[in-house]
Amino acid sequence: MASSTAGGRLVLAATPLGDPRDASARLVDALAGAEVIAAEDTRKLRALTTALGVTPRGRVISFYEDVETARLPKLLDALRAGETVLLVTDAGMPSVSDPGYRLVAACVAEDLPVSCLPGPSAVTTALALSGLASDRFCFEGFAPRKPGERGRWLRELAGQRRTTVFFESPHRLAGTLADAARALGPQRAAAVCRELTKTYEEVRRGTLGELAEWAAAGVRGEITVVLAGADSPGTPVAELVDEVAERAAAGERLKSAAAAVAEAAGVSKKELYDAVIARRAGNAKPERGAG
Repeated sequence: MASSTAGGRLVLAATPLGDPRDASARLVDALAGAEVIAAEDTRKLRALTTALGVTPRGRVISFYEDVETARLPKLLDALRAGETVLLVTDAGMPSVSDPGYRLVAACVAEDLPVSCLPGPSAVTTALALSGLASDRFCFEGFAPRKPGERGRWLRELAGQRRTTVFFESPHRLAGTLADAARALGPQRAAAVCRELTKTYEEVRRGTLGELAEWAAAGVRGEITVVLAGADSPGTPVAELVDEVAERAAAGERLKSAAAAVAEAAGVSKKELYDAVIARRAGNAKPERGAG
């Protein structure tokens, strides 16, 4: 589809997590100049603009989860008419567990321009503060509310090798950490980041058992949890090679057997397959005869 020439532009703007001084100069300009500002909470937007000394010249509309779908058509009309629509949420980056995804998808479908003013994110801020491995991580949004769903979700994370970041409400935190300690083991390392960049910012690091005990007394504020990845199983390669050989001897295809064993053990399929081939090649070498 050819790019739109008459349409406006949707601008996704990250807002401070707490301290308004984290606002970028580009955000200040965008708040002052956008024709339309779609805000998750207009009262919080007003507090932010007051703190920044900005007077928006455009019209402000509320754009939270319950009205997101209903208000898409008017925002799209504004974009088609050539207006700039600035999307801001209460804190952090729009569409990351906040309103925005549906509007972005609708713009993409119509080839309307979308840009982003980068800035604060609770996900990466908590990850950096956690002290846990940050080279590979995944973000899981909010933990499931219902205990049964939460238990299944945690069991799925038991073998996750990457660091996991997720959000949780303060009144459910104690239960989630207790469930996590049962599902993943009380010794799994984690961090709870509370009220990031705000006056009462706190980062608690420890094991799931320790953090569950701490949270049982009650916790307040915006919560981001960072969970260490599962340790490498550390199964000796020789044992895995033997298991593959046994399955192959029983009639299973060698590649299929290697893939299944590798997946269960959390190791590279190629590495295990190569080890099996090397073992076979070594066993096939003829013994040296007596001189």
